[in-house]
Amino acid sequence: VQLVESGGGLVEPGGSLRLSCAASGFTFSSYYMRWYRQAPGKERELVAVISSSGRSTNYADSVKGRFTISRDNVKNTVYLQMNSLKPEDTAVYLCNARVVGRHYWGRGTQVTVSS
Repeated sequence: VQLVESGGGLVEPGGSLRLSCAASGFTFSSYYMRWYRQAPGKERELVAVISSSGRSTNYADSVKGRFTISRDNVKNTVYLQMNSLKPEDTAVYLCNARVVGRHYWGRGTQVTVSS
């Protein structure tokens, strides 16, 4: 299993970013996918979850209405569209898959929200 995140960067408050996570090594369309984030000195936080079909999603209260998780089961990719970004969204964003009871993680992509 391999998960590779991309799309992070530096953005001003109120701006937008779109993260991508390219997955390989498992039957992507059969598994839920998750985005987590970890800020310095804080615990890892679940940000968003999407079902295997993409029809069901769930979000942390802190990002509801601003972030959208989606997936493309042909491209084996999960996305996180982040709008109205705030400084408190600054973190490393990590893609996660639970395959046959085991957690797999990407290396993460840094998102920094600052003026």
